[in-house]
Amino acid sequence: MATYSQILYHLVFSTKNRRPVLDAGSRDDLFRYVWGFLKNKECHLYRINGVEDHVHILTSLHPTVALSDLIHDLKLATSTWVKSEKIFPAFEKWQEGYGAFTISWPDRDGIIEYIKNQVEHHKSVSFREEYIQLLQKFDVKYEEKYLD
Repeated sequence: MATYSQILYHLVFSTKNRRPVLDAGSRDDLFRYVWGFLKNKECHLYRINGVEDHVHILTSLHPTVALSDLIHDLKLATSTWVKSEKIFPAFEKWQEGYGAFTISWPDRDGIIEYIKNQVEHHKSVSFREEYIQLLQKFDVKYEEKYLD
């Protein structure tokens, strides 16, 4: 019997120490690289966007792909690529950890719009505030010391 699944993940991770190094002029190159990476893992990218210090991704996972492995491999691959291409000269690496939130199929379009509007959203809300809101919305227990 075949395996069928439809699990959407809203992934969020930031640059090391939340440094604002993801310059707008090169972000689309990073996003295309992430899209190719996910495609090679047989995951479907619904939307990606971000600002100077973090990235949001809405994707499904292929049933053979473990979430923690995917994020580990994605961060490693993008870090290596960013450094080799020198598109973000001040980029060191990604922050340890990540946020991963499951999204229902009916909520997909709303999350896509939310991710599309990241630049506008962050004119009034910091990454830290946004991240705490996500953690609270999804009832995720967290420790303040790991939010910086």
